[in-house]
Amino acid sequence: MTTTDHTRTETTTGAAEVAARHLWMHFARMGDHPARPVPVITRGEGAYLYDDRGRRILDGLSGLFVVQAGHGRRELAEVAAAQAETLAFFPVWGYTTPPAAELAERLAALAPADLNRVFFTTGGGEAVESAWKAAKQYFKLRGKPTKHKVISRAVAYHGTPQGALAITGVPKMKKDFEPLTPGAFRAPNTNAYRNPQFDGDPEAFGRWAADRIEEAILFEGADTVAAVFLEPVQNSGGCFTPPPGYFARVREICDRHDVLLVSDEVICAFGRHGTTFACDKFGYVPDIITCAKGMTSGYGPIGAMIASERVMEPFLAPGVSFPHGYTFGGHPVSAAVALANLDLMEREGLNQRVLQHEAAFGDTLRRLLDLPIVGDVRGDGYFWAIELVKDKATRETFDADERERLVRGFLPGALFDNGLYCRPDDRGDVVVQVAPPLICGQAEFDEMEQILRHTLTDAATLI
Repeated sequence: MTTTDHTRTETTTGAAEVAARHLWMHFARMGDHPARPVPVITRGEGAYLYDDRGRRILDGLSGLFVVQAGHGRRELAEVAAAQAETLAFFPVWGYTTPPAAELAERLAALAPADLNRVFFTTGGGEAVESAWKAAKQYFKLRGKPTKHKVISRAVAYHGTPQGALAITGVPKMKKDFEPLTPGAFRAPNTNAYRNPQFDGDPEAFGRWAADRIEEAILFEGADTVAAVFLEPVQNSGGCFTPPPGYFARVREICDRHDVLLVSDEVICAFGRHGTTFACDKFGYVPDIITCAKGMTSGYGPIGAMIASERVMEPFLAPGVSFPHGYTFGGHPVSAAVALANLDLMEREGLNQRVLQHEAAFGDTLRRLLDLPIVGDVRGDGYFWAIELVKDKATRETFDADERERLVRGFLPGALFDNGLYCRPDDRGDVVVQVAPPLICGQAEFDEMEQILRHTLTDAATLI
């Protein structure tokens, strides 16, 4: 380490060059830096971001599906400062703090049925990791030690820790870290666009997709399967919504085979679909919910596993503990901010706002279907994907070189330069995802559509 002047740099060159030398960025190719400067975001206000060149960029991804209430909410920052001054840190390892206890009570009241037991983490991957560990120990405590496996869906993303990554259904995200935690297996997802044999009969598609989960349970042996992990709307692959009847059938299958149903709501909770927990909107009661992201609108890091009383019961026996935890889980500052954020969302009616505007958002994005490169527009709430195709008639997707040019070469920089931050992705087929802050309305929808239209029209010329 060299001695340097640590004065904060405010210029594009300063922060970008420092990042190129010292910052190991997440999910990023760093070999192009510093020749290709690192984008530097300096502040946010409402639904907009500002970079160090003074440009205003519409935040079409809520940071990372996080900033529900928008940027620059002073009241949330003030709550964080007040709590840090009162008590900045203490762990929940056999103790509590007032914010952690109050937040647990609040989440229990908001969660469906008897999901009353809240285990805090610092993020979503940790919540998924915790849920798998809890499911394994739950069945051991019940005298069923062979039930340890997990079923999840193809292309689904559930996090980066070794267990959560094993549950993730994206092989190219896992290959560099194998061998992973054993015991995770896959069933088909609910991508209706890529299952045209069910066009016009979504109920049949739902039955088919749910039955594939039962097929996987039976193939592995029901006496070895502990849990099924499903997102209400699957993120990776591009916002796959559940067909009618799908979750009701999955719930029946899990009950029939004594398997826990985990609703992974790291993205979908806290208003993204117009309800605090998306399982309520889609009509099912899981045994465990995993959540994070929008709980504080990004003003502090926190996540949670919320379990039913049935799951909790064997952990309450004399002499039993759950030997698992995180130093910063239930951090008092983040817990206090989460409470204030939930108050803000309720006061401003953000859930109702999403329900009121989701149809208009979808209709606005569907205007893009007149572009030859746009094959499908799908989603729910404030969580949508535009699938890009080479041939609209055949639904042909792109080859590896074309994906490279589109997803990593052209689209991220072009969208950003045109004033929109969102997510081009090809973990499944090629999509562009948009998930704006919940404060957005028709003006922002129109702005997104216009920028997407201009950028995707240019993108089509690359293929």
